[in-house]
Amino acid sequence: MTLLVVIIILALMFDFLNGFHDAANSIATVVSTKVLTPTAAVAWAALFNFISFLIFGPKVAAMVGKGIVDQHIMTLNAVACALIGAIIVDIITWIWALPTSSSHALVGGLLGVALIKAGPSAIIASGFYKVLIFIVVSPVVGMLLAFLISSFVEALASRSNPYKMDKIFRKLQFFSSAAFSIGHGGSDAQKTMGIIWMALLVSNTLPANAGLPYWVVIACQAAMGFGTLFGGWRIVKTMGQRITKLRPFEGFCAEISGALTLYSTILFGIPVSTTHTITGAVIGVGARKRFSAVRWGVTLSIVWAWVLTIPISALIAATCYELSRLF
Repeated sequence: MTLLVVIIILALMFDFLNGFHDAANSIATVVSTKVLTPTAAVAWAALFNFISFLIFGPKVAAMVGKGIVDQHIMTLNAVACALIGAIIVDIITWIWALPTSSSHALVGGLLGVALIKAGPSAIIASGFYKVLIFIVVSPVVGMLLAFLISSFVEALASRSNPYKMDKIFRKLQFFSSAAFSIGHGGSDAQKTMGIIWMALLVSNTLPANAGLPYWVVIACQAAMGFGTLFGGWRIVKTMGQRITKLRPFEGFCAEISGALTLYSTILFGIPVSTTHTITGAVIGVGARKRFSAVRWGVTLSIVWAWVLTIPISALIAATCYELSRLF
């Protein structure tokens, strides 16, 4: 029981770090366009992170808790090591100001302990392949949607007064930022719910067919909301300024494109990265202006971080599990 409590605390710490690390996803565009101050932006994002549980069911939580690794081979020790691997990767990438995926760090941690404990047979192929495929699909969809939506919006506004349009889209960014924050909370907080759900099941605290407890939902949404409220300022600059320079209408288009992508994957229970999604959308609005408007050197370093997140978190979690067996 003591280890279960430690795991729940670790999971909520990871959830807080997820919100802290990924605050840039929700606020970078609205801050970089100066629609909101950083303090107001994180408060706005945290509110909509929290209320997302009222909109979406726990399909993503079920995928993480039951659909990626065989929960029957998992132990509380293994779950704890998976969380530690994810937390360490989150901290490292925050120090380097890289907008990487907390979600994939968690998936990598689960894969690492499952492989070292029971081998490849412990991996549920269908769930794992979905995660791998959507590492590519979610940013590409976000990028294409942002490119098309921003092109359409610019065509509609081409004969309008630029000052008036700027003012309109500054107001619309309140809506688009809230929409993306709901998707962020609905997607990422559920991954932590899935981990706590798994821990409760493998410890036999819940029967095998039990649903997700409501207190887990509230605790995870609150932890993510508080993490966002404290904000990961180091990554905001990378997301909002270093990839491409954004105007209010482009910030609106990027956020709406990211939100639409997230909503569709949440409905199908696919654990995608909100970071990948919004980064793809920001690249899409930048590429619409001209190819050189995107700082491709910065983008390449971000992509490398994406590629390495799962294997590095898997290696750390596996090492942690092996070390834990010595004690």
